[in-house]
Amino acid sequence: MQKTDILIIGSGIAGLFFAMKIAKKRPELSIVIMTKEKAENTNTKLAQGGIAVVTDLLEDSFEEHIQDTLKSGGGICDEKIVRMVVCQAPERLKELVKIGASFDKNQSGKWDLGLEGGHSHHRILHHKDTSGWEIEQKLLESIRQLSNVTLLENHMVIDLNIENQKETLCTGAFYYDKINSKVKYIRARTFLLSTGGCGQLFENTTNPEIATGDGIAIASRAGARIQEMQHIQFHPTALYEKDKNPFFLISEAVRGFGAHIVNENQQRFVFKYDLRGELATRDIVSQAINKEMEITQKKNVYLDCRHLNAEDFYKHFPSITDYCKNIGIDPKKDLIPIVPVAHYQCGGINVDENALTNIKNLYAVGECSRTGLHGKNRLASNSLLEALVFAHQASESVNQNIDYLSFVPKFFVPKFDEDLDVTTPETIRFLKKELKKIMTSFYTNAKIGNLVLEKIKVLKSILNTFSEGKKITLPLIEITNMLTTASIIVEHKNNSILSKN
Repeated sequence: MQKTDILIIGSGIAGLFFAMKIAKKRPELSIVIMTKEKAENTNTKLAQGGIAVVTDLLEDSFEEHIQDTLKSGGGICDEKIVRMVVCQAPERLKELVKIGASFDKNQSGKWDLGLEGGHSHHRILHHKDTSGWEIEQKLLESIRQLSNVTLLENHMVIDLNIENQKETLCTGAFYYDKINSKVKYIRARTFLLSTGGCGQLFENTTNPEIATGDGIAIASRAGARIQEMQHIQFHPTALYEKDKNPFFLISEAVRGFGAHIVNENQQRFVFKYDLRGELATRDIVSQAINKEMEITQKKNVYLDCRHLNAEDFYKHFPSITDYCKNIGIDPKKDLIPIVPVAHYQCGGINVDENALTNIKNLYAVGECSRTGLHGKNRLASNSLLEALVFAHQASESVNQNIDYLSFVPKFFVPKFDEDLDVTTPETIRFLKKELKKIMTSFYTNAKIGNLVLEKIKVLKSILNTFSEGKKITLPLIEITNMLTTASIIVEHKNNSILSKN
């Protein structure tokens, strides 16, 4: 039976930064990172905009970043947490730079800070329009140099084993070894969930296919508290392509650079809903676009970059420009069709200021966690910052507490028959398609919440009937987690509607 001191589930910025920090602090500890596909395949690598950090106290201030975050969050942010994250930002940035992460500078050698919706100042550090990819690569390079860290790709955690004795503890995890098509078990003293979001629950999303709400489902079944899952943030400017999944993101920074949002008649309309126009927060811009599409009965609106300096635009946004040109759109000459799509999960596994859940040795960081920073609506480029700060906090907490935790043996590990029939992929695809359809309709009409819950129950029943006696596979685990997470989202949204009435 395998064992490790620390098991990290997920390989985005939060999990990798935590692994790097705790591995360096405690080189005697063994650390395993499990990720269900290639380590690079994360939401982190798709982050275009960058990290929000106050770097110039003459032009900006912590207090203004704090107030921008609170305002964006719609009144339910935890101010203590907001202050902690914003004030830690410069130190966490230094740590990224120290491992080689590169951020753009201007001709005078200072940070080339970007502006994004909801921010009162230019404070976004970026690596052109591939900031997440730059950070992910530098963290992976750092991790691979640490002898006490083992990175297991194509290994998906199915469930945590929980022991309820004097207190509730995680003692191990069942996981699916995709390479050998086997279910296995690993013991650990401390566990960290960094599994990302759940955008694949919706028909239109910027999230990669791996974003199936796994961490929420795993934590929920383990007994961890889940909070505010009704707050799914829709990004207002994803490139509209019919039958595309995921949609290509057009960074918030493009609007900060001066792009306009226009309708079919090339008229700007966001100012009707907010005096900040295109630089309002994502929820406001998304709602404005949805209303305009409803009024005009069109499938999309447009991003207009034609008035911008084409050379400067390409310098700042090379991957966006290249992607558009590859599908026949030239931002210098053409309008870019855009729609709002599911982008970020603001709620999640409830944690304290050290990223600790209500289970003594279970931590959660990154998008799968609910820290109190984002509230109802995440301020642009605060997510990578949150991941860094809470990964740091978790590493400090684990360093102090892991010596008081022991391995607990699992006396009975169920055996899985490896010779049973493989799950039929067509059925899984059908269930995913139906779930995406009903969750998308739910977010356009929240009043049908009870009906949606009934439909989810029907899909669960179909899955249970279909999967009985079948071999465990990655798609089967994913659809199980998707149905669990979808139920939580709908229940939380129903409860929030009831509380208002």
